[in-house]
Amino acid sequence: MATRIVYTDLDGTMVGPRGSFWHTADRVPTASPAAALLELHRAGVPLVLVSGRTHAQLLEAGRIFAADGAIAELGSLVSWAGGRETHLLTGDLPEQYAGRTPMDVLAELGVVEQLIAAHPGRIEWHEPWHATHSADALLRGRVDAAAVDDWLAERGWGWLTMNDNGAVPATPRMTLDADALPPHVYHLMPRGISKGEAIRWDLARRGLDAADAVAVGDSVSDLEMAPAVGRLWVTANGAAVTGMADRIAAVPNATVTDAPMGEGWAQAVLTSLG
Repeated sequence: MATRIVYTDLDGTMVGPRGSFWHTADRVPTASPAAALLELHRAGVPLVLVSGRTHAQLLEAGRIFAADGAIAELGSLVSWAGGRETHLLTGDLPEQYAGRTPMDVLAELGVVEQLIAAHPGRIEWHEPWHATHSADALLRGRVDAAAVDDWLAERGWGWLTMNDNGAVPATPRMTLDADALPPHVYHLMPRGISKGEAIRWDLARRGLDAADAVAVGDSVSDLEMAPAVGRLWVTANGAAVTGMADRIAAVPNATVTDAPMGEGWAQAVLTSLG
């Protein structure tokens, strides 16, 4: 397969500890991710950042890494032309709410407040990063995402789903109970929104096919990119998470890198370039 575009997750994939592009998972300085990025640009292969981060956060990261576009909020917002052009994907948001952002609808219905009340000490807003999201409610804690989906359906909100975007370090600002640590980050959003669906939309816009694309990620939400691309790379740190090995085994075009995070990302990029 001749790789013509690379879609990549950021945190825990392209960048490692504390968001560093220059350190291994063990916090040892490394230049291998930067060398791989340079080879990608020399080959003229576009890089698109795909993340749970907001559009504004990805714009800044996109400038640093010379990305050709970005997919923000776990597949909700596709942007290109330096962020000047955007397309909001709202998935299964009910027709009665057409023209409104999913976050506006969630606020009106009080969904997040009721969810937090139903799981005291186990879920909370992922402050301060949640404030600028438009298509998903960014939360943190430790809950069973499938059980939350059942809870939503019982209340007539079956068009919503809880996506687990992986673990994050605990910090003093968190007010979660001890048994909810270390927390995971969750995106509460309409069904039908995913990194994979956003990649499909972006590939169609570019006139490319799935076979032209490679994706790199580390979390459950990143596995959703697999059907939209020719090959999905999962960095070793993601594959080591409990339950991920079985999930990866069920994805026929997924390959696990030898090393975690940045070094694994470099392997994925260089191998894809041949």
